[in-house]
Amino acid sequence: MAKKLVLVVVDAMHPAMFLRAVAEDRAPTFAALLERGRLVEDCVSSFPSVTPVASSEMMTGVGPAGHWVIGMNWFHRVERRYIEYGSSFEATRTFGLFRAMYDLVYNMNLDHLSWEAETLFERLGDAGVRTATTPFLIYRGRRRHKLSLEGLVRMAAAAANFRHAVWAPDEFFYGDLYASRSTGCGPNFTRPGTRDEYSACVTEELVHDGAYDFLLFSLPDNDFHSHRFGPDAQVDSIAKADLSFARIVDGGGGLDTFLERHAVVVTSDHAQTPVEHGLDLAEELGEDWRVLQPNSDRPEDAEIAVSPTSRAGAVYLLDTGARHAPTHERVRLRLREMDAVDLVAWLAGSDGAPLTRPGVGLPADGEVRAVVERNGFELRFRPGGQLRDVRGAGWMVEGEPEALAADITRGRFEADQYPDGLSRLWSALTSPHAGDVLISAADGYEGVDWGGVSHTGGGSHGSLGRGDSLGPLLFVGCGPKKPAEHPQWALRDLAPVILEHFGIRGRRGGL
Repeated sequence: MAKKLVLVVVDAMHPAMFLRAVAEDRAPTFAALLERGRLVEDCVSSFPSVTPVASSEMMTGVGPAGHWVIGMNWFHRVERRYIEYGSSFEATRTFGLFRAMYDLVYNMNLDHLSWEAETLFERLGDAGVRTATTPFLIYRGRRRHKLSLEGLVRMAAAAANFRHAVWAPDEFFYGDLYASRSTGCGPNFTRPGTRDEYSACVTEELVHDGAYDFLLFSLPDNDFHSHRFGPDAQVDSIAKADLSFARIVDGGGGLDTFLERHAVVVTSDHAQTPVEHGLDLAEELGEDWRVLQPNSDRPEDAEIAVSPTSRAGAVYLLDTGARHAPTHERVRLRLREMDAVDLVAWLAGSDGAPLTRPGVGLPADGEVRAVVERNGFELRFRPGGQLRDVRGAGWMVEGEPEALAADITRGRFEADQYPDGLSRLWSALTSPHAGDVLISAADGYEGVDWGGVSHTGGGSHGSLGRGDSLGPLLFVGCGPKKPAEHPQWALRDLAPVILEHFGIRGRRGGL
């Protein structure tokens, strides 16, 4: 029988900061794992490289084209409203606390996440593997859990429509709302900086009882700390994450005993880079177009919807008639003029005209191609050609590789500045809920969210760029014997590796 497996996800952990924390003896448990395991320093995140998208990719093995979750904020074309996943407390309050929390906790998993993209918890549960998770954005599984609150808090939750049961892993903890067992651990869903402690507290009991075969151990506080103090301050928060993981290792009899019974994977959903300036995309575009406002009761009066997603963003063109193409061109031109925007991307049809999206999904045009523009260079591409990227996928490419700072040598497309750039852009653009125009922010810039918040003076993520997009991936007691021989690891490769650990046939992650 396979060992139990613990997947440790340290939110926003930069590989250089991980290695620095180890080198400075601030993370002794991670250091001991590093000595026993095999490290990949450049595992590629999603695009946008933000937690809802990356977590979905990690749990399904496919990108946004397959799982449908596309940002921290996005516009729902059918419901004619913004979806907000908690970019900040201020953004949540702008959209209405109850509505935003309902989207985050309930709809993300049970409506927005594609039901065709089975999660790791679902696949493992179907195979009889006992699953467990501490609070993590993507939790959809096979076990039904009722709301676990009582008294006034339960009444408040019911007022927010948190009266539904959810489908999740066998052992499931979601802060204040859902708990599969009573642990005595104080819930702290709304208290950043204390969430790692909560994860460790509930997991100690699970380890003691042997209540899982697969456990997702989420440590989110590093992201909060790095947003506030910048990525160079991550050593302190990684040290705290190490202490939290050490608690469950000690509860399992110490490291040697723990590793006799467990395989471990340590990773991150993305990294972070410094933020010096904010970009208020809605304000900038609002000078030329009527921008849909939060909670508007007349979306038909707006011309565009704007969705900031940390260091990425999307623009939705609400007029799908004759004005669509000229408006699309004008919006792209306006975005290219902004110093805060690094690159602009969109989809074009077989005639080269920008694609019109009247609803969810894409027109049945086999000649659809992605277009990316940067610094005056334009590149057009779609899957299926003879040109290979670093991961071995084939592409048809026309135009100027400089748009992705790429080098083409001997039939190979390499874009170190934008790792896995073709696949990530294609998957983001062809996701059914994608905006008409996507942007990736320039270094030092972050989009101001709908609550007026950016992390100026701290750190953030979301872009297609290397600094936001690469995280560590450490295998201990599982995974390939020589991970360095695997061409460019990505988050979507993780689910197949875990499935294979339990003898379940997986496949390398797709778009």
